[in-house]
Amino acid sequence: MSAGRPTRPPNSSWGQPLRLVLRLVVMGIGLGVITGTSLKLLAPRLAQGVGDAAEPKPELSKSRKGLSQGSFEPRTELTALSQRWGQLAAVHKDLTASGFLLVLDDGRYAQLQPDLPLPAASSIKTPILLAGLEDLDSGKLGWNDPLALTKELVGGGAGWMASRPVGTRFPFFEAATEMIRVSDNSATNLLIKKLGGKTVLNERFTAMNLPSTAVNNWLPDLNGTNTTSSRDLARAIALVDTGESLSPRARDLFREIMGKSRTNTLIPLGLLQGLGKDAADPDSELLSYGISTYNKTGDIGIAYSDAALIQLPNGQRAVAAFMVKGPFNDPRSTDLIRAMAGEVSKTLVGRK
Repeated sequence: MSAGRPTRPPNSSWGQPLRLVLRLVVMGIGLGVITGTSLKLLAPRLAQGVGDAAEPKPELSKSRKGLSQGSFEPRTELTALSQRWGQLAAVHKDLTASGFLLVLDDGRYAQLQPDLPLPAASSIKTPILLAGLEDLDSGKLGWNDPLALTKELVGGGAGWMASRPVGTRFPFFEAATEMIRVSDNSATNLLIKKLGGKTVLNERFTAMNLPSTAVNNWLPDLNGTNTTSSRDLARAIALVDTGESLSPRARDLFREIMGKSRTNTLIPLGLLQGLGKDAADPDSELLSYGISTYNKTGDIGIAYSDAALIQLPNGQRAVAAFMVKGPFNDPRSTDLIRAMAGEVSKTLVGRK
């Protein structure tokens, strides 16, 4: 009988689906509001991102500009300076002199027998340093690679490494630094051996377009069998500073090591004297003129030399090298180098 069955609420079959639909509608509206708000907030950033991808920022698309590195390219001879060097050298008939100057930024140059091979003395250490840093740059050797002192490599004269026992091992960076800082001859021999020996090193000098530069004997080479020229010495320094040979990091190491050279009595003092000044520490005094020098000298009594990178007050850079061969320990040789350097500062800087 129907009286025994529970009574179904009216419209009960439609209530639950309607509630479900209502919930879905409310949730949809809520999600729509959230999504719309989020897109509104993100729209500027998204638009900027699309714009960046489609069109690079102006500052990034511009080519980077900076100071020119210059080049080893003689263009305009400073004839008066070349002639003045010739006049200074002609006074001393028994001295053989050579000189070369090049302003890397504009190609101005002066010369006096620049390709004449002369005894290199310790100035040979500059192209040796260049070769060593090239190998460091290429990964052929490491900054801390040990160099063992053998009896063959012990060199007399300048330096302190010769006083250490045979078999002592020096890291590459110490040998390279002491070779320039105190002109250590044993350190130089260590580098010559590490870089492959005399024959290999001479082949590299030829490849660097240093035709007059050759290592024929271990240092100190008092007989002057190792040779170079003033143009070669200037070019060796220019290869570094123009970026032709070394990376920026290796170039910085070259400058750092060259800046530690203790001897500043030739080109630096000559530059200062050309400006009408004299000082026990010419490097410091030159700074007041806006001049910096990075130089390496050579001295075996019968031959003297100096080569330098010169930073000028106007921001330009010049490379200069001078060599003189003459009687043993003749002070006229060093005086001549200073006099030629003095003419450089008179020409390129003038006087205050």
